[in-house]
Amino acid sequence: MFSFCIHRRMPILAPCPEGLLDIPAQIPAGAGHPKPLRITAFFMDTANPISALLDAWIPGHGPAQLVFLFLSALIAGLARGFSGFGGALIFVPLAGAAVGPKIAPALLLVIDGVTTLGMVPDGWKRANRREVGTMLIGTLVGVPAGTTLLALIDPTALRWLISVVVLFLLIFLISGWRYHGKPKTPLTIGVGALAGLFGGAAQLSGPPVVAYWLGGAIPPLTVRANLILYFALATVISATAYVIGGLLTFDVLALALIAGPGYGLGVIAGSKLFGFASEGTFRRICFLLIAMAAIVSLPLFDALRP
Repeated sequence: MFSFCIHRRMPILAPCPEGLLDIPAQIPAGAGHPKPLRITAFFMDTANPISALLDAWIPGHGPAQLVFLFLSALIAGLARGFSGFGGALIFVPLAGAAVGPKIAPALLLVIDGVTTLGMVPDGWKRANRREVGTMLIGTLVGVPAGTTLLALIDPTALRWLISVVVLFLLIFLISGWRYHGKPKTPLTIGVGALAGLFGGAAQLSGPPVVAYWLGGAIPPLTVRANLILYFALATVISATAYVIGGLLTFDVLALALIAGPGYGLGVIAGSKLFGFASEGTFRRICFLLIAMAAIVSLPLFDALRP
């Protein structure tokens, strides 16, 4: 008999550190023995097997933090599914408080990108691709700058910054301001750069783009398609920058397996709730949730959270 450990990145034959998953394999002595290989898994000297398994795959994040992350994703998904906005403004500050502000934006990038992937083909057909491409010129400049901020700023300072930006964007959304002129190339590039900066730093690129396109002289169906296509391509740009910056890691992908189902369920439930309340009522609820997320996630309240 021999034993080996399944490590997080690859299984290797090595002695198991105390508390990790150890899998002894019983191999028959006889070469022609018909009995199949039998593998039995157990935890060595572990009082809580679930905690040990989570720590083996997602080290540094306890069960309470992961439950908080799942619930944050669920609430953010509800807001996005019903109103079409607010998901990032709710999720990023809350998830940043639970698992770290450098992980939360990359985590949202993964789960939101996967959730909205099916909308891209229709968006490609209906969008004004030239206008989207012009916006992306600015995004190509803004995303690397935002990603650099995300990688270099102290985590605590970054959490304060994210909460302040979220509150600022909330005031902007409540004001209802929209750009009512025709899109102009320099302005479109500038908006793309600002959206890219917010997107690279915290995946909060939505409000500037929505305010610019939604109030302009563009048909609503085209605006929707533009937004879908822009955010899909901006996701590719952000993912590339995050990989280069070392922000899109194995831990992010592992956490996505926990946050993703909650976010997806929230989006589905939110879309089903669309007919049960007026749009104005639910928008006010979303505004309240965004404000609460920004305040509750402040470092001042760390002692009150898991």
